[in-house]
Amino acid sequence: MKKFYALLLPVFFILQAKGQVTDTTNTGKITVFKDSRLDVLAKKEAAFNEANGSLLGPRSARGYRLMLLSTSNRPAAMKVRAELLQRFPEQKVYMSFQPPYIKLRFGNFLERADAEKYKKEIISSKLVTNNIYLLPETIEIKPDKDKDSNN
Repeated sequence: MKKFYALLLPVFFILQAKGQVTDTTNTGKITVFKDSRLDVLAKKEAAFNEANGSLLGPRSARGYRLMLLSTSNRPAAMKVRAELLQRFPEQKVYMSFQPPYIKLRFGNFLERADAEKYKKEIISSKLVTNNIYLLPETIEIKPDKDKDSNN
């Protein structure tokens, strides 16, 4: 008898559970019920994205970065990073940890000549004493606001 009730109970729930309401008067039509605030939220998000320039073009491109340091000495890496940020505030410094090394990459350069100019400046200032390598990478670019106003 317990087995009978154990089988009857799930069957009862399956018969009562309905994924959608079937209406025979509107065959072939789908009715979507949603909150009207979703439309307002979508409009606000579109306005925010347009104001931030995300519609002005791609945010990444092929370019170059300088590989400055690959070390397991974290304080030394932090010191070099701080000095770079003070000396070159217009460029970004990328710090990553790939065990057991901390790697410092510098800049977002579209042109190789720009990267070479910064490389020479870093070598002449003796911020980094070992070799500096030029790496082709996907870099971040800032969209030009002038480009949109000219069109």
